[in-house]
Amino acid sequence: MPITQSAKKAIRGSLRKKAFNDRRKRTMKEVIKKIEKIVKTDKSGAEKMLSSAFKAIDKAAKKGVIKKNNASRKKSRLSRLVK
Repeated sequence: MPITQSAKKAIRGSLRKKAFNDRRKRTMKEVIKKIEKIVKTDKSGAEKMLSSAFKAIDKAAKKGVIKKNNASRKKSRLSRLVK
């Protein structure tokens, strides 16, 4: 358990950051799964959703939730899947 006041503040800040990061990561994963599910039936619908997936992936990479190359790989695999 944290003893000093600054350590307690750091815990609160890290929990807040974790909540934001988890939300961003969950959004990204949901969009990716949605595209992977839709691509089996409706390719044009999946292509339209691709930009929203790229947006979610780029935001996660920009904020450091995932690394840059990881984001690039996800985007590459999604675009290859849709086309």
